[in-house]
Amino acid sequence: MLRKATPADVRAIHTLLQLYGKRGELLARPLSELYDHIRDFWVYVDEDTKEILGCSALQFCWEDLAEIRSLAVVEKAHGKGIGTLLVDRTIQEAISYKIPKLFALTYRPTFFQQFDFNQIDRAELPIKIWSGCITCVNFPDCNEIAMMKSIAIAI
Repeated sequence: MLRKATPADVRAIHTLLQLYGKRGELLARPLSELYDHIRDFWVYVDEDTKEILGCSALQFCWEDLAEIRSLAVVEKAHGKGIGTLLVDRTIQEAISYKIPKLFALTYRPTFFQQFDFNQIDRAELPIKIWSGCITCVNFPDCNEIAMMKSIAIAI
């Protein structure tokens, strides 16, 4: 089941992001920041066990730019389409807010290419988005790939 996250989900989201953060596969976020941004998150919950199997967030940068961040799926659920559902829903949310450009920083560009994201030079992104990089285990030797998707917005 895919749904908006609630404050009760924060600890499970934190645990999931910490796992991938320790591996250097994404930017782990502090618990307090997750509470601050819980409205940004979607979670995929196993209907039987009520366990959170995946999460993603839509973070607004400007009036015309948002980021898909904190996309993670527990290993035992890989290959079940949960990541795809989360990205699809996050894209739909960006469309509902009439955001014409959506980007992601990733180590898996082929995953995002299936959603019509194209690789761009990271220098094309506004400086504002790099503020979180200071806390990354890979800073300053980041090798994440910047991907951008243009969305046709009906006015």
